[in-house]
Amino acid sequence: MSRAFLIVLDSVGAGGAPDAGKFFNDGMPDTGANTLGHIAEACAAGRADTGRTGPLHLPNLDRLGLGAAVALASGLRAPGLGARPEGLWGAATEVSPGKDTPTGHWEIAGVPLPWEWTYFPKTEPTFPPEVTEALIKAGGAGGILGNRHASGTQIIEELGAEHLRTGMPIVYTSADSVVQIAAHEEAFGLERLYAMCEAVAPMLHAMRVGRVIARPFVGSPETGFRRTVNRRDHALPPPSPTLMDWAKAAGRAVHSIGKIDDIFAHRGMDDGIHGTDADLFEALVRWGETAEEGSLTFANFVEFDSKYGHRRDIAGYARHLEWFDAALPRFLATLRPGDLALFTADHGNDPSWAGTDHTRERVPVLGWGLGARAVGAVGFADIGASVADHLGLAERGAGHSFLPGGAEETKQGEGA
Repeated sequence: MSRAFLIVLDSVGAGGAPDAGKFFNDGMPDTGANTLGHIAEACAAGRADTGRTGPLHLPNLDRLGLGAAVALASGLRAPGLGARPEGLWGAATEVSPGKDTPTGHWEIAGVPLPWEWTYFPKTEPTFPPEVTEALIKAGGAGGILGNRHASGTQIIEELGAEHLRTGMPIVYTSADSVVQIAAHEEAFGLERLYAMCEAVAPMLHAMRVGRVIARPFVGSPETGFRRTVNRRDHALPPPSPTLMDWAKAAGRAVHSIGKIDDIFAHRGMDDGIHGTDADLFEALVRWGETAEEGSLTFANFVEFDSKYGHRRDIAGYARHLEWFDAALPRFLATLRPGDLALFTADHGNDPSWAGTDHTRERVPVLGWGLGARAVGAVGFADIGASVADHLGLAERGAGHSFLPGGAEETKQGEGA
């Protein structure tokens, strides 16, 4: 039985979303945002030389079809990305009304978002009184800090010292449907932070807030504060079975790498591995070597998004792309005849763009295991349907397979 590996490079968008004008960053529409394209242009122009130099160098992803996917998605011929594709390649468009992590992943796994998320206004305070009261009660410190829209790294620098002095957790949100709770791992306690998130998650999920995220950090006012890898997401479960549920129902092993298990509320998974992207890549290599026949391994590499996209760090984003590309042959060397590996993204996060939030973009779809094959313009849900097709699963969700013989082969000729 063949194996499947579905790998999400978090926020590595390719521009060109037809509805980008409906989504905003600091009042500016996302029209024209292009994560990969603008990083490549900045590198070629010498504007991304911190810790690296020269044009964006992604030979392995480009050989699979990355440059061709960017051109299909957005019309941009990205500098340094022009190889003749040797893998499966295309570009996917999202239909769900959101540009956040759960929305993108759920649709990739076959379930487009059937509702509008609840978002919090850009006011101070941002949370309604009943939510604030629940947060204060769950925190057990007599109050909360923050209560506004904020960048996670910035708000812990601003309020970390006050948090240590008062014991009050730092609570904030963003343009996503999310409540994030930050607290010091040692002074507040990691398990106490997790318990606080668990206490308020049911109320917030009932309001259709997508995630409650525990954001532990360490450090001091003298040395500075930094977030740790012990993040934990409490996500609203998908409203219907996903790719992982289909695989489990068919008796297949399902392995989660990164925050996949959190995004899907730990449903349909046998195990989960968390850590830095470097740690997660080692886990991906191990599963490439050892995963069972007929299994699904679903991975998310978050640092493109969390460390570089939201922080609008073009050079850092380029370095991370080049790190992943250089490491990629180690994983590909573990794959067996008949295996399929698909690489994609869940949304964009153009580090050259206004604001600090995600950007509405199409995403690349790259594949190893089927030779050179253009699949053209596809949907997010077609990715999950194609993985299901490869694994011989009966379900397809909202998508259609773009694999040879799949129902959507006619899409290959469609433009973007």
